[in-house]
Amino acid sequence: MKLLPVISLLALTSATSALDNGLMRTPPMGWMSWERFRCNIDCENDPKNCISENLFRDMADRLAEDGWKEMGYDHVMIDDCWSSMLRDKDGRLQPDPQRFPGGIAKLARYLHDRGLKLGIYGDLGTHTCGGYPGTTLDKIDTDAQTFASWGVDFLKLDGCYSNEEEQQKGYPLMSKALNATGRPIGYSCSWPAYRGGLPPSVNYTLLGEICNLWRNYDDIQDSWDSVQDITDWFFDNQEILQPEAGPGRWNDPDMLIIGNFGLSVDQSRSQMALWAIMAAPLIMSNNLRTLSSEARAILQNGAAIAINQDPMGVQGRRLLQERSQIEVYWRPLSQSASALVFLSRRQDMPYRYHTCLAKLNYTAGSYEAYDVFTGKTLSGLSATTEFTVSINPSGVVMWYSFPLSTTEWQCRQMSTTTISGFPLPLKHQHGYITVD
Repeated sequence: MKLLPVISLLALTSATSALDNGLMRTPPMGWMSWERFRCNIDCENDPKNCISENLFRDMADRLAEDGWKEMGYDHVMIDDCWSSMLRDKDGRLQPDPQRFPGGIAKLARYLHDRGLKLGIYGDLGTHTCGGYPGTTLDKIDTDAQTFASWGVDFLKLDGCYSNEEEQQKGYPLMSKALNATGRPIGYSCSWPAYRGGLPPSVNYTLLGEICNLWRNYDDIQDSWDSVQDITDWFFDNQEILQPEAGPGRWNDPDMLIIGNFGLSVDQSRSQMALWAIMAAPLIMSNNLRTLSSEARAILQNGAAIAINQDPMGVQGRRLLQERSQIEVYWRPLSQSASALVFLSRRQDMPYRYHTCLAKLNYTAGSYEAYDVFTGKTLSGLSATTEFTVSINPSGVVMWYSFPLSTTEWQCRQMSTTTISGFPLPLKHQHGYITVD
């Protein structure tokens, strides 16, 4: 297998039809409430952490004021437990009046004034997973119009308390209803997660025509075991899942839990790297008000974000699983670049992994590699140059690599000064990222 033909093949197989709403041509980024704050509605005893308009305004402020929006994190997403237990007199969903006294439309305006987008949660069933009113088939048009009238920008539609027939009808109907509102609303479907995530129970061709992203598998929990379980499922099934992703249509392995309680710093880097390789949505679920500096540095790592947001939109693959418990992942990127992740599943000590690019299917030539988490650049690599990476237990080494032309290589060889930055800077939708 040669590198460049593989890039062309993966790009071709990923260029499948997608929901024609023009949205999410790169994986969406932002913040969601569920994993960190769940269904905490006790605003009397826990006012700062309960599901309320104050929580979402706080997170919007942090995205707008702490550099997140500039990095691409521009969605604030309400998950379950936001609504009243009853629809209004006209049969429309309504927010809980005590916890959202200003209403959803006012909250949406608050976000829009700060250059952010509002996401909301619904469920295609009699009830949401938390027991709140769901969207039955007869309420799809009403709820789509309600969300649009509020200024909602994104809908996550869950599937609790619904059956296979209702899901088969309801998810396409909601897609049609959202488009009929005339408001651009990104659409996340949890449908495949309720059907086992794989064909023949899941029709990914249809999903790509009606949804911008979809949850394939189990909810993430705040633990390294959960991250590993999700990673294993996605890459064990990569032959099926990888071709289905692309601009406007993304596999979603669930939220980033970096900055919570279950991951070490090394494991946090590992989740960020793996989600970038997977071209996964970068949706954080944490407390942005109390985030550690280490967690913020990982989540705001410009190179990792640029790899995730690469406009070619090709999902990466697992190349190797070694007996040493080292795994190698690879993703093709624009401008003939690529990303590599060396992941250690070991639990004992740092492991020195020896290899060369030729063993990872790179063609002959000269390459440069930038270490995403240390900021160091490795020059003078040929495909056959042996190198060693030291990987911490449950940690990663992540590279952005690209081939050098003959002229570039000669200039590097003749240069006696330190070269600052990349000759081919990483680029994503928010502009060039300078790598020193």
